[in-house]
Amino acid sequence: MKPDLRWLLPTTLAALAAGAGALAQETPAGAPAVQLEPLVVTATRQPLPRLQVPAAISVLDADDLRGGRAALTLAESLPRIPGVVVRERQNQAQDVQLSIRGFGARASFGVRGVRLYADGIPATMPDGQGQVSHFLLPAAERIEVLRGPFSVLYGNSSGGVVSVFSQAPPAVAEAGAEGLVGSDGLWRASASWRGPVAERAGLRLDVQRAAADGFRRHSAWRRDGAQLQLRGETPGGGQWTLLGNHLDLAADDPQGLSAAQLAGDRRASSQGALLFDTRKTVSQQQLGARFVQPVGAGHELAVVAYTGRRQTFQVLSIPVFAQASPSSGGGVIDLDRDYRGFDARWRWQATDALSLVLGASQERADETRLGFENFIGSRLGVVGALRRDEDNAVRSDDVYLQVDWQPAGRWRFNGGLRSSRVRFDSLDRYVRAGNPDDSGTRRYSRLSPVLGVLYRASERTSVYANAGRGFETPTFAELAYRSDGASGLNDLAPALSRHLELGLRWQQDRWQGDLALFQATTTDELVVAGSQGGRTVFDNAGLTRRRGAELSLAMALAPDWSLAASATWLDARYRRDVPACDTPPCAGGLRIEAGRRLPGIATRTAWAELRWQAGERTDLWLEARASSRFYANDANAAAAPGHAVLGLGAEQRFGDGRWTAWVRVDNLMDRQVIGSVIVNEGNGRYYEPAPGRTFMLGLRLESPLQ
Repeated sequence: MKPDLRWLLPTTLAALAAGAGALAQETPAGAPAVQLEPLVVTATRQPLPRLQVPAAISVLDADDLRGGRAALTLAESLPRIPGVVVRERQNQAQDVQLSIRGFGARASFGVRGVRLYADGIPATMPDGQGQVSHFLLPAAERIEVLRGPFSVLYGNSSGGVVSVFSQAPPAVAEAGAEGLVGSDGLWRASASWRGPVAERAGLRLDVQRAAADGFRRHSAWRRDGAQLQLRGETPGGGQWTLLGNHLDLAADDPQGLSAAQLAGDRRASSQGALLFDTRKTVSQQQLGARFVQPVGAGHELAVVAYTGRRQTFQVLSIPVFAQASPSSGGGVIDLDRDYRGFDARWRWQATDALSLVLGASQERADETRLGFENFIGSRLGVVGALRRDEDNAVRSDDVYLQVDWQPAGRWRFNGGLRSSRVRFDSLDRYVRAGNPDDSGTRRYSRLSPVLGVLYRASERTSVYANAGRGFETPTFAELAYRSDGASGLNDLAPALSRHLELGLRWQQDRWQGDLALFQATTTDELVVAGSQGGRTVFDNAGLTRRRGAELSLAMALAPDWSLAASATWLDARYRRDVPACDTPPCAGGLRIEAGRRLPGIATRTAWAELRWQAGERTDLWLEARASSRFYANDANAAAAPGHAVLGLGAEQRFGDGRWTAWVRVDNLMDRQVIGSVIVNEGNGRYYEPAPGRTFMLGLRLESPLQ
């Protein structure tokens, strides 16, 4: 076992905060604000006005993320972006389900197929597995989401990019605190300090603790988070950022319900969850730095470096009899992962119309995975005998090039090329009779090009088109278990995708909108072959196709009234039959039939918000969300029904704007909704129900420190 470093980052944050307080006392009250140029989600280019971006990109600002709109998770804010689905699973042990244009919907835990960033620091591992649990939303200033072909320039992903940016420290020191309470025993307390710490530097420190009993039985959780952000400017006009994150999570796992269990008690947990006390703890610490420096006329160098550790302990409900097999890995997971990365890029503004970016990145992750039996004698849910011991390593080495050319006032061309190499190595240290050596190596490489063109039809309208090719490797979790039961790493091919997109963007005095049409075909789609007892086996599935349309609108109805809406139509299907066995002839028939819909993906989703802002103090909103049904398995024999829910919220500021109180009611009509599904769950326990009507009340204080 590796040493426990959970104390390291909180202690460091506390020391830096103490030092910041001392520095702040020495800083003149009139010190200039530290306002840095934002790093946009398309990180290989400079920020562009909305009508000049040749890609489907959406931005949520601080007004969309504050108070009751995004109190706890991304599931509260991101659904307003078309093409993006975030399902709150009511299970903090598995986190939210995040997908973009259907990519990532297969994930049984974590985020797949979508690249994640926090202040420019990757939150996705080199194998493509990402986590959003350490994102500290109270500190967020904006979230940028990139959909479509240009996401392939970020390497090992297919669906898109989600990037969270923190608020910059202000010119005058201030402190903030917030508390909220809600249904099912929910509460959260958070505090922050931000301000200047030197003439050219500022600091922001945020801490929070949240907990709840949970909507379902055996779904209680507790989460502690902290984030330190230190920003500054260099004498030569450069900028630097230091970011530290800490997460400590403990959550019970209620698991999914079958249709019969769901009909009996929506709040129930599975029997196995209670017998084995299924649960998960996560501890993560991460430090990252970003430095941007002009190095001459028209030249700029940007460097990002980061390192971190994530420790996971999880008790599964693998039955005792199933662990009698010598090849069983047990029912308890003890996983320590150390990761690090480096990205350097050079940007040359050759002329006013032409810029070029050349960069290289390296990412590494080393993990120690132990497996234990989840019983000792007749005692269940405890750490028993060792059944698995392996060291794993994954590395990715990428180089990329992007060119932005604007030959005339109305035309803009943007193209890029990324070369990616990903290598997996596994060393099995638990070799016994009946349990052969599972060591192995897998290598993947791909050249991912993308080309986009934008035409400014007028000062208020632009049209763009994109085409690109990308690839997505399996993650280590997907390589862990072979579908044929043999030893060694799962023999999976990478998913290779081709993307096409056509978009229209317009902006009038009182309203604006975006429309995107897209198609993505994927060879060797990575799919869930089976999921049982917390263990999921993956396979490749021939050819799939996703095609659809995305629409978003925002308009001012009156001086105090506004309306925003988004809608997505997405047709995601298997295009080839998938045999029921791995090698022909396949007498067993078909496992997946061509024409079936990909599970976990709704054909239609929509969101709308009617908002009344009475001056600067009162804010009321009515929100509607809707989804068509989505299937739970490849056979399309089980599905979560479609639903539509309403939400109501209000925010009131008082006391010179320092105090803000807000209230939110979700699922106003108390509808019975299936929030998410576990794709291809082996026992038919697909369903994760969402709560009925819930309430949330919050109070926030923000005060300058004079």
